Amino acid sequence: MPSLDLVGTGRVQPIVRKLTSLGADPDNDVVLAGPAVGRTHAHVRLEDGRFLLVALSRELPVLVNGKRVKKHVLEHGDEVRLGGATVRFRLWDDVGTQEAAPRAPGDELVAYRRLVDFSTRLAERLEVDALLDALMDEVVALTGADKGFLLTMDGERLRVCTARNVNKESIAATLDSVSDSIIGRVIQRREPLIVSDALHSTFNASISVMQLQLCSVMCVPLIFRGELLGLIYVGNDNIVNLFEPQMLDLLAVFASQAALLLQQALQVESLRRDNAALRDALVGARYGSIIGACDAMKGIFRHIERVAATDISVLVLGETGTGKELIAREIHRQSRRRHRPFRAVNCGAIPENLMESELFGHKRGAFTGAIDNKIGSFQAADGGTLFLDELGEMPPHLQVKLLRALQERVIVRVGDTKPVPVDIRVIAATSVDLEAAMKEGRFREDLYYRLNVVSLTLPPLRVREDDVVLLAIHLLEKYAAEFDRPVKGFTRDALIALRKHAWPGNIRELENRLKKAVVLAEGTSLSPDDLDLHDRMLEGRVLPLADAKEAFQERYIDQVLALNGGNRTKTARDLGVDPRTIFRHLEKKRSEDNEAN
Repeated sequence: MPSLDLVGTGRVQPIVRKLTSLGADPDNDVVLAGPAVGRTHAHVRLEDGRFLLVALSRELPVLVNGKRVKKHVLEHGDEVRLGGATVRFRLWDDVGTQEAAPRAPGDELVAYRRLVDFSTRLAERLEVDALLDALMDEVVALTGADKGFLLTMDGERLRVCTARNVNKESIAATLDSVSDSIIGRVIQRREPLIVSDALHSTFNASISVMQLQLCSVMCVPLIFRGELLGLIYVGNDNIVNLFEPQMLDLLAVFASQAALLLQQALQVESLRRDNAALRDALVGARYGSIIGACDAMKGIFRHIERVAATDISVLVLGETGTGKELIAREIHRQSRRRHRPFRAVNCGAIPENLMESELFGHKRGAFTGAIDNKIGSFQAADGGTLFLDELGEMPPHLQVKLLRALQERVIVRVGDTKPVPVDIRVIAATSVDLEAAMKEGRFREDLYYRLNVVSLTLPPLRVREDDVVLLAIHLLEKYAAEFDRPVKGFTRDALIALRKHAWPGNIRELENRLKKAVVLAEGTSLSPDDLDLHDRMLEGRVLPLADAKEAFQERYIDQVLALNGGNRTKTARDLGVDPRTIFRHLEKKRSEDNEAN
């Protein structure tokens, strides 16, 4: 390999580039020490297969074999003096010198410095195409190659991601031009390969050697955690610039570290594409303030469009946390009453002794503490929509008064006798099985049929296919903006966990998990750990199917119990089982805890 022997230092600097700079400045390819050495004293250029020495300034004399020159075609053994430094040009290694100087001492440092440069570009979050170009530019500069190719695995096939030349320009390349026996050998053995003199080797008939007119080739695999990500393939087309084994060692070191950075870049780009696709899907899944793309929700949207234009009463059914109030608000938004008030009352959250006052209002002095007149929700919603949430929790005696108000369109405040007319539309919602409640005498049948003119049953989140991911993206953007956090998306494992989770608390549970994750997450992408979504079913052992079903059932009951604050009756009702099932579950846990202690 052509090189410069730095006389008196023991250093031999291979010439691996078409333009090699010499001088005292540390940015030069060959750094010289000594008096009167200029910052960049001279260049060595490869032109038409010859090495041309060029002096850069009259004030910086260059002597070859004792004679001052401005330009000089270097020959083997020429001694060049630049100020107080002397170098000897070698076109080939003399006998015995190959073992003595296999590598310039600073080469490893150069390789790692280029890795640092590439890592810095990666941290700048450039697009992957730009990162791959940057990687190949560093490889070409490191090896002194005329051209380089980065090939990545696309399933079981290779594809050319980028092809660059020594001038940091993209060049045309197809898989046909580089797919040959050299690459096949590297893929098969997963080991670096060098063909120093391709024209006189067993690979002289390879496609790349012939089509790309290469005289020397190196190919190294990019492997990350045992997985072949791709290959780096570099070549030279000049016989005086052949690769040597020590350069393959440097390239292999560079490639081993570059594989990690490449994997990270590809993973980041994949996540960007996934999250961008999900955001695009989210746009098409919006229906007012509601997110939904599954068939069940599309059916709900069609019903909303039909009932919104009327004043008929609507009963919204579904599990706790499925978004019943959002449905009621969307019906109001599309109705002729949209410019009038929307008032929501949670019948399950108001104490029984205050509920009548909350609904119908009261006169001052009607009861202890009634120091002022109060307008109830019916009057507050006059001309608009009144949403009665958790209607199934309303006491029977108030059901009678509610029925009268709906039938007569008048209300009477507590402590008053004067009827007050109201013009409202009522939308009611409940997670209680009202038909079962009617059979048990807990809910009036006439009120049920008054409210249930049209019923909409919302599907639980666990059966809404990919809606959970769309909702998660929507909530992530909402809370990241609200809490001013840099979270941008989800890892692939997090998306899998979102789809696998049973969501006993439905959308409300998803909201709570997203709030916590956005506030506490340390990275820009949420992981399963950030969401507290851990699937422990397969940790450490594989269970028989019957045992796995039992384990899931126990965990699910615990989750619903926690969601209901330990209320066993409500949990049994939500799960559609006999309350004794919940009692037996708790008794079994208590017994297991006692045995453990």
